[in-house]
Amino acid sequence: MRFRQHGLIAAALLLMTACAGPDHRPTSFVYLPGWERDSHAAALPAVAESCRAFARLADEQRLVYPGFEGTVADWRPICRDLAALPQGDDATARAFFERWFTPVSVADPEAEDYRTGLFTGYYVPEVRGSRTPSDRFRVPVYGPPPGDLASLSRAEIEAGALAGRGLEILWLDDAVDLFFMQIQGSGRVLLPDGSTVMLGYAGTNGHPYHAIGRTLIEWGEATREEMSMPFIRAWLEANPDRARALMNLNPAYIYFSLEDGFARGSLGRPLTPGRSLAVDQRTWSLGYPFWVDIDGVPAEGRLQRLMVAQDTGSAIRGPVRGDVFWGYGAEAGTIAGAMRAKGRYWALVPTAVVRRHEV
Repeated sequence: MRFRQHGLIAAALLLMTACAGPDHRPTSFVYLPGWERDSHAAALPAVAESCRAFARLADEQRLVYPGFEGTVADWRPICRDLAALPQGDDATARAFFERWFTPVSVADPEAEDYRTGLFTGYYVPEVRGSRTPSDRFRVPVYGPPPGDLASLSRAEIEAGALAGRGLEILWLDDAVDLFFMQIQGSGRVLLPDGSTVMLGYAGTNGHPYHAIGRTLIEWGEATREEMSMPFIRAWLEANPDRARALMNLNPAYIYFSLEDGFARGSLGRPLTPGRSLAVDQRTWSLGYPFWVDIDGVPAEGRLQRLMVAQDTGSAIRGPVRGDVFWGYGAEAGTIAGAMRAKGRYWALVPTAVVRRHEV
């Protein structure tokens, strides 16, 4: 579980951990499993979003991979070439990546299998809400409160500690929807007139996150193997008399703000479903492509494709750790909620940066 956090682009990109070592080695695209079978053109929109983020930064802005340090200037010719590419041509897109990037193998020296890590998924819930309260829309969505009120626990807020203070920005029709939206850190809200608005992360009460799935296991409601996000939702909906008490065991609470119609990652740009990846911001600069090879992905089996590191999360920790953005709504939520797979990835570093480090 992690909360999506949107910081300043420069802060998100200035990731200074540089742990050079023999386990981070340049390699060739021919060694990437499944490379030739991906739809490379489908990854270009995500890379274009990275270019839009880099366009706002100075040339000297540092970009760091373990063992390879470059700057935004290294991306200028890449982004110019990308802007001139034809859309939808996989052969041209594949040639683009092979021309400008070099794959670098990634390892976690502290892991038992040092090239394999955990990959999970996240999504944007779609919920129903209103700008005004009514008998149907009675669940308030709060913006960040001032001062000491910001640190109230979930139970205190649910008991009405923030009610009537003018902090309500929307009203939902389901408290469970709000709970899961807080887990994901954002949500898309369908209003009664058919329009939609996005709710983005605007802060937290600072309390530690408690996984209520662990509590359900302790209560004997499920085994560890049965536990998943879909199971938790089904249990909450089937046990309304106990749902509020269970949710209140998680004291962490997320505040929201109204945004435009797209989910944005920590890079500050819209996320691309199935192509945007959350990584550990202590290790990686954001914006770079990765080649992922993940086994046991729900509804996919083995997933081998280009993705772009454009987000972070508080539970995403380690050099080989990823969180796949699956998109919006129930179908994406089903995949994301059940995803807990093992995999590996290769960082695609600009070839100019790799060559400088080889000199």
